[in-house]
This record gives sequence, C-alpha cells and structure tokens, in this order.
Amino acid sequence: METRGGDTFAVGTDRVAGVEFFYRPTVGDFEEALRAWALRTGAGRFQAFAVPVASVGALAVFGVVVGLSAPVLIVALLVCAAVVSWGALRALRTQARRMFSIVEPYGQCRMVADERGAVSTGERVSFTVEWAVHREYLETARLFVLLGGERSAGIAVLPKRGAQGPEDVERLRAILGRNLRQL
Repeated sequence: METRGGDTFAVGTDRVAGVEFFYRPTVGDFEEALRAWALRTGAGRFQAFAVPVASVGALAVFGVVVGLSAPVLIVALLVCAAVVSWGALRALRTQARRMFSIVEPYGQCRMVADERGAVSTGERVSFTVEWAVHREYLETARLFVLLGGERSAGIAVLPKRGAQGPEDVERLRAILGRNLRQL
C-alpha cells in the first residue's frame, strides 16, 4: 500500500471492487459507538455498571454498619446511584471526545471495504486494515462499530451517512456478516 498526499493507491494487489463510504467523523459518532459497546458487550457492561453498583453497595453496607434509618439510607442510595451513574455517563462522553480528537485531523474520510478488509483515507492519513484485526461488529441505527480482536484493542466507527445509497449499507452489512461476528 502506498500513500501520497491523502490518496491511497493499491499497488500490486488483487483487491476487488468494494463498497465506498465518504464521511467526516463527529463526536456524536463515538458517543453512540461507546453507548452501544457499553450495552451490548460484557466488558462494556462491566465498565459502565461496575462503579455505580460498587458505590451503591459500599454505601448500603456503610449505612447498615453506621445504623442509618431506612428512609435516610434509601434516599442516600438513590442520590448515590444518580450521581455515580451521571459520572459514568460523563466518563463515556469524555472517552468519546478523546477518541474523536485522534481522528479529527483526518478530516473528510473515504473508506472502501471488500472481502479482504478496509482501506480508509483521510485528508492527512490513510491505512489498511484486514478483517482479522477485528473480531466482531455491532450495528446501531446510524453506525457500524467494529470491535478489536487480539491484535487490536480499539474500535472503528463507520457512519451509515457516508453511504452513497441504501444499497451500499446493505453491501457493507453483507461484507461484515461474512467476515466478522455480529453482536
């Protein structure tokens, strides 16, 4: 793969024509991807709910040991659950902003996917990823979210708005379905 000035050229490869998406990533894309990850994967659910559950549990034990009355303990638990859950949501939003800050310099992106993998080209960078790098994917109303496997710990976000038409979304869904496990 050769990269020059934001353009990607396949050199000596047998890549077949794939599906093509054009999009500019947004913070909202990453927020939606992280919310979906948090709700649909075991690791995501653990990360999203471990701190709130542990905090409420610790407060309940503390309240019982100290001898708080039932109404006071219930109100304290509700306030604790609300505050810690809000904090967990803010943490996801902060993580989304950090992820977006990494890809924001890429600018307008062009992604071409075929049976071997995906080539993504931005205004300042390009890269090729084979499907073996990802283990699974999930789909939301607006995104395809590719989840990393043993060789990749991150996620990749592909907004459906980048498709040239509904048939491109269907073609990408079929390519992903043949190459990755859907959650």
